[in-house]
Parts: sequence; C-alpha cells; structure tokens
Amino acid sequence: MKLGGSLTFAVPQLNDWFESQFAQLDVAPPDGSRFLNRYSGAFMRNGLKVCRMDTRTPEQRRKIMQSVKSKDTGPEMLVRRILHRLGYRFRLHRKDLPGRPDIVLPRHRKVILVHGCFWHAHGCAKGRPPKSRKDYWLPKLQENVRRDRTKLEHLEALGWQVMVVWQCETKDVEVLAARLKDFVRKV
Repeated sequence: MKLGGSLTFAVPQLNDWFESQFAQLDVAPPDGSRFLNRYSGAFMRNGLKVCRMDTRTPEQRRKIMQSVKSKDTGPEMLVRRILHRLGYRFRLHRKDLPGRPDIVLPRHRKVILVHGCFWHAHGCAKGRPPKSRKDYWLPKLQENVRRDRTKLEHLEALGWQVMVVWQCETKDVEVLAARLKDFVRKV
C-alpha cells in the first residue's frame, strides 16, 4: 500500500493504521498531498514529509509568550498551598537574597526554588528545547541553567539550605508534600 506518493511501509499494519488516520481528516492539505496525522501540521508531498514551523500566527505566539509569568506560577502556588497546609509560614521573593528565591523559610534557613521544566532546562519531556530556532533558544536556556547554578551556590555559601522543585514533580501532590515536609524538618 502506498501513502502520499512513493512512501510505503514494510509492515502492513502500519499502512492500515496510517490509512485509517488519513480517513479521519476533515481538511485536505494543500496541493492534494496527504497529512501524516491530524494533529501536527506535517503532511506528505511527493513522498516527502513537509513540516510547518509554527502553527500559531505571530500575534498568537506573542500573546502566549507574554502570558508566561515569573512569579505566582501554577507550580509555585501549589507548593505554597502545601507548605501553608503543613503549618509553615514563609516569605516570597526576598530581594536581599541572591536570585530572589521563590519561597524562603527564614526561621528554618531554608529556600525553595520552583523551576519550570522548560525555562530551566530540566531533563524531562517538558524540559526539551524547541526544535526550531536553536541558535536563539539553546544559549538562552544554557544561560538560565548557569545563572541557577551560581545563585544556588551563593545561597549555600550564605548558609541557606536549598531545595529545587521542578514543575513536573508537582503532579503527585502527596509525594511532593512528603518531600517538602522532610526538607523543612531536616536539620
């Protein structure tokens, strides 16, 4: 079975699966070529995979990027709620500490940094750099990681104990609550 021109799969089940995916499409790709799947902008033209760079208009992309916050993010708010529920009181974004840490427990000399996986280049699925504009994104993300490391070292040199909570770790609230409790109680 041939798909999108000269593309043929050796395994018949793959051919059938791709044909069933094509059959579900409502919109035909340009020039009579075939979509690879209905979710991505990729399609087959003359047997070659063609990918679109961005599915958003520049205005939509600008609004999305403007909505990214540095304070009061979802993961940070979750960590704050858990700490408060556990009975701990804290300060937010203290300007007198290096890097203005997200959560400071001055009584315990502890600092909690809540990092977004993408912006701080975590190794999880959300932390992967974009495939497009690598010349822009890779230096930016590397600089974020370098800055995180230096701020963490400065905090530790000042006698603060530091815990980093990653965005992907906030999915399991019970495990996160136990980690936070252990960190704050640890001497």
